[in-house]
Amino acid sequence: MIEMFPSSCDTFVALPPSSEGQRVIFGKNSDRPCDEVQEVVYIPARDYGPEEKVECTYIEIEQVAHTYAVVLSKPAWLWGAEMGANEHQVCIGNEAVWGRESADGEEALLGMDLVRLGLERADTAEKAVDVIAVLLEKYGQGGPCMEDQCGFTYHNSFLISDRKEAWLLETSGKYWAAERVEGGYRNISNQYGITTKIDKEHPGMREYARSKGWWDGKSEFNFATVYSFLTTARIESAGTRYCEGKSLLERRNGHISAEAMMDILRDRDSGINMEGMFMTTGSMVSVVPTDPALPGVHYFTATPDPERSVFKPFIFVKNALELKETSSPSFGPDDPVKKKPRFQSKPDRKHPLFVKHEHIVAIIDSYKERGQKITEGLRQLEKETMKEMEKLLEVGVEVPDIWVNLFSGCVQKELDV
Repeated sequence: MIEMFPSSCDTFVALPPSSEGQRVIFGKNSDRPCDEVQEVVYIPARDYGPEEKVECTYIEIEQVAHTYAVVLSKPAWLWGAEMGANEHQVCIGNEAVWGRESADGEEALLGMDLVRLGLERADTAEKAVDVIAVLLEKYGQGGPCMEDQCGFTYHNSFLISDRKEAWLLETSGKYWAAERVEGGYRNISNQYGITTKIDKEHPGMREYARSKGWWDGKSEFNFATVYSFLTTARIESAGTRYCEGKSLLERRNGHISAEAMMDILRDRDSGINMEGMFMTTGSMVSVVPTDPALPGVHYFTATPDPERSVFKPFIFVKNALELKETSSPSFGPDDPVKKKPRFQSKPDRKHPLFVKHEHIVAIIDSYKERGQKITEGLRQLEKETMKEMEKLLEVGVEVPDIWVNLFSGCVQKELDV
């Protein structure tokens, strides 16, 4: 088994008064193996019968009576998602975390499955915490998190936001702790970050730690130091990306906007825009007004490296169309992920935008002047689109049908550039 160590993902949230205007700004870079395709898909709301099941990446679980509409950025080979939003403007991103508890469990729910299940089943951030907690207790988390046999596994932390607050949920096996964030900003990067402020928890979480000898039962309980290998001082200094991310937010405190969040996700020097064997394969920025009458705007790249990608907007409207240009081919029951033993081969999962993006990146790398022109054209397209979205964020959606093809329309413009 190849040992893989934490080197992936950064998730951010800014709430008033840290954000600009009465808005919640959510952002995430999904850092995954550099050859993995990330697709962006829209799944409409749906009703189900009482006995129905849902097949997640590795296991089948009971379905609920109604699932909400979701937009997801997801590795194309699995059922779950790295990040996404739902029609109630709940946003979730997850991170890999490693702690004292081994993560080499049986196949169960992936953290990415829990992201999607939380979005499909919860209409507030706090309810998403509860949904994920119940599923963890019932089904557990586990199974390979990469499309090959290297046995790359991890526990998960989740940053979850809605129109009024955010929650940080951190897990270790079936045990978990959650912290409410009511204002300001927060970021997470592959390490436990909940310390002594715990607003919800697994009822057996402290007792389990005591039984393992990780906590004496007397001193103040600190989730991060008890469940991870790190002391608090080490956590602060350990994650350079965590510290860099925190200082990038700090610098923009009071003025954190969608543009500011995109700049942070594009930052190479901090390692937040990651390169190498693990790279940023997809990015998301959401702008969610605190006023429930106004729409949330959810921007996704659907392509690697945000520096060379366009953030394209999606808004939830009735009759929204499926996102064909960013959907990967489906292999159904013949998919090597579904057959046991799994991962015997790797099919080509590239979606139309991904193919075109690969071609463009090659041009940008090879021809300086032409590459610069393309990059400028793409950035200009993004600016114009964001200006248009600003109007929606201020006055709301008057004619929903105009926006049913918003994301795909922007993809088309990107392909034209």
